[in-house]
Amino acid sequence: MLLAVRVRGRHASYLDKPLIWFGSYLRWLPLVFITWIAAVYTIRHGVYAAVGRTYEHPGWGFVVVYESLKLTYFSGLWLGVLFGIDSYGQWQLQWRRLLQTQKALAEAQLAHLQGQLRPHFLFNALNTVSALMHTDVARADRLVAALGDLLRISLRSIENEMTPLAEEFRTLELYADIMHERFRDRVTLSWQADRALLDIPVPVLLLQPLLENAFKHGVERTVMPVRIHISAQRENGSLEISVSNSDSMLAPEHLDGVGLRNCRERLGIIYGNAASLLVRNEGNGVAARVSIPLTDAIP
Repeated sequence: MLLAVRVRGRHASYLDKPLIWFGSYLRWLPLVFITWIAAVYTIRHGVYAAVGRTYEHPGWGFVVVYESLKLTYFSGLWLGVLFGIDSYGQWQLQWRRLLQTQKALAEAQLAHLQGQLRPHFLFNALNTVSALMHTDVARADRLVAALGDLLRISLRSIENEMTPLAEEFRTLELYADIMHERFRDRVTLSWQADRALLDIPVPVLLLQPLLENAFKHGVERTVMPVRIHISAQRENGSLEISVSNSDSMLAPEHLDGVGLRNCRERLGIIYGNAASLLVRNEGNGVAARVSIPLTDAIP
């Protein structure tokens, strides 16, 4: 039995094939029978002889059959226990490897989604700067400085998957400053956030596409003044972030663009089904609402 424990590592590759695994051990039973019977009965005869007596036992045919059956029974029980222990250990090892593989795939997919987001984001921001370069150099200069800050944040996002909500709001403010310079008299922004939530980590650059959509679909398509409201609050154990704009409505055949699809996919990778992004008509405008679960450790 101790030998079976010592050589168990050699047969670990056969755990998914129980017949082969058991057979690799049971093939040694005839040798075990002979060795066991010879050793046990030699010791018994020797002990009895040492005290001047004779050890009596049934015929050797009966002894061989009886001892063989007994050893087979106990060997089967021991190997069953050993098989269960090794199978559980192998399952845990495979499970850890699967989790590591899933994590690596999720990180690779997340990096891919972030890579898709940056060119889309920079293209729109640079268009805004370009529109002002030949009409107001001072304003264009301010926008280039703000864009530089946004680029630094974007580069940091390569290394950091998460960022405090306060930093994410700072990113939105920089983007809003650029867009506000372009649509000075056509947009009013308001901000509302529970200060107790500003340290909560959120996916970096998650909210920028939502604000970008508010400008693209709410401000650019009308000459009327538009109000954009950004808020963050706690609701039913979740962090609820909203980016809403007035004076626009989603068409019935509306389909998500690249930015919204990436946001949903990133939320799914990081939080699974616990997080959500909902974009819908509310009142006379459109609201994008992100729900992120809060941990019990957050007061």
